[in-house]
Amino acid sequence: MNIHKAVPRVYGLLVAQFNTGLPCSISLRLQHNKADVNEHRAKVMARGLPEKKPLPGVKNIILVASGKGGVGKTTTAVNLACAMKVIEPDKEIGLLDADVFGPSVPLMMNISGEPMLNDDNLIEPLLNYGVKCMSMGLLVSGENAVVWRGLMVMQALERLTRGVAWGPLDCLVVDTPPGTGDTHLSLAQNLPIDGAIVVTTPQSAALQVTKRGVNMFEKLKVPIIGLVENMSHAVCFKCGTRNYVFGSETKRTAEQIGLEIIESFEVDSNMSECINSGKPAIYALPDSIHAEKYRQLANKVFKYISDKETDAKATKQ
Repeated sequence: MNIHKAVPRVYGLLVAQFNTGLPCSISLRLQHNKADVNEHRAKVMARGLPEKKPLPGVKNIILVASGKGGVGKTTTAVNLACAMKVIEPDKEIGLLDADVFGPSVPLMMNISGEPMLNDDNLIEPLLNYGVKCMSMGLLVSGENAVVWRGLMVMQALERLTRGVAWGPLDCLVVDTPPGTGDTHLSLAQNLPIDGAIVVTTPQSAALQVTKRGVNMFEKLKVPIIGLVENMSHAVCFKCGTRNYVFGSETKRTAEQIGLEIIESFEVDSNMSECINSGKPAIYALPDSIHAEKYRQLANKVFKYISDKETDAKATKQ
């Protein structure tokens, strides 16, 4: 009898061993090589992954992330989205607040009220400063704490992404929560992410966690556009001297992980007023250094998207 035909091959080479000490004694085992193991592992993992599908009507998705909280990530996301709208008024820009537990986009964008549903049972995003916005903060009262387990968070993200009438959008800026948790994993596995901006501050504690965030995106195969450094230094009001009160290790860390610092922002007390008033710096302080740098950042993101689209067309040809 041909044992290899009688027993189907699973993964690896089927090996038969005959025991001459006992009549008709045969033992079977699978001899695996590295390629077999990797193939099997890839197929098992693929079964549990959702199918990555684009958002209807959304051309590009850019994540704004940080390893550590309190580094100005949401401020960056809000002003980036608004700056993209300012320099390209004909472009449709959206802003998604994916921080389910600590949504702050409604405050910074000065939006409130419960969104309406359209005839397709999709949530209509709120519009301010020409930017379409959606946040869990619009669906849950600001005084109520969101106490959810992982599955509920994933369902909320599904509602905030595929349950919203985003289209048409040229770019959706997504403000993600700090850390390297379920939200990032779910977004990267469900949506075609075009690129990520990682926000940090110069402190060693923030930079250490930034490295983890970069490593996470590399594992998820999300391309990183670059680093944004907030609170890089403070300028003395009297003499104009730059004081690096939080250190100056960002450049060295960027070199270590092979990323570019695409924009760097100094400490400015006026930014707090912009946040509290719900008027982004790009509008409240249009002639400030911060506003100019946000416009530069927006231009870099537009260029990144354009270059990516050009490369994709060249690859198809």
